Amino acid sequence: MIWLKRLVVVSLLCLMGVAAWLWLTMLSPWFYDRPEELPAIEQRTHQVFVYGTLRYLPVRWVVMGSSGSPKPARLEGFKRQGLDLAASADHQVDGLLLTVTPDALARLDRYERLGIRYERVEQTLSDGTSAWVYVRLPALGQREIHSPAQGIALVTYN
Repeated sequence: MIWLKRLVVVSLLCLMGVAAWLWLTMLSPWFYDRPEELPAIEQRTHQVFVYGTLRYLPVRWVVMGSSGSPKPARLEGFKRQGLDLAASADHQVDGLLLTVTPDALARLDRYERLGIRYERVEQTLSDGTSAWVYVRLPALGQREIHSPAQGIALVTYN
């Protein structure tokens, strides 16, 4: 009987840990500050194309607080590569088109870590609709970093 109590306690601790992690990563005011160089969100409804975890209703409810009135959509000229999109002329990505408020877009930006992990770019979908799409930023090690020494010639003087 003691093993059943331990199993219940461990299960509850695991569930609380998952809930805490979800809250910290998706909703908490910590661990993300919107970069100052990002433009302000326009006060209008926005169209957002989602192709990953945001296709699932429970995730959208936790992140945005609404369903976003999803409609099936397709983005041509790209293919999925894990959590990212890569340009590819002969591929397409199926997803959902969401209609969101400025507040919901801000919550999506926070979830995607806009300016840190992802950038939000405007793309035209297969049906001609223009929508925001989150595209992963290159990892720090993959970004082109030009050191000042590349343009400097070292000359020695005797």
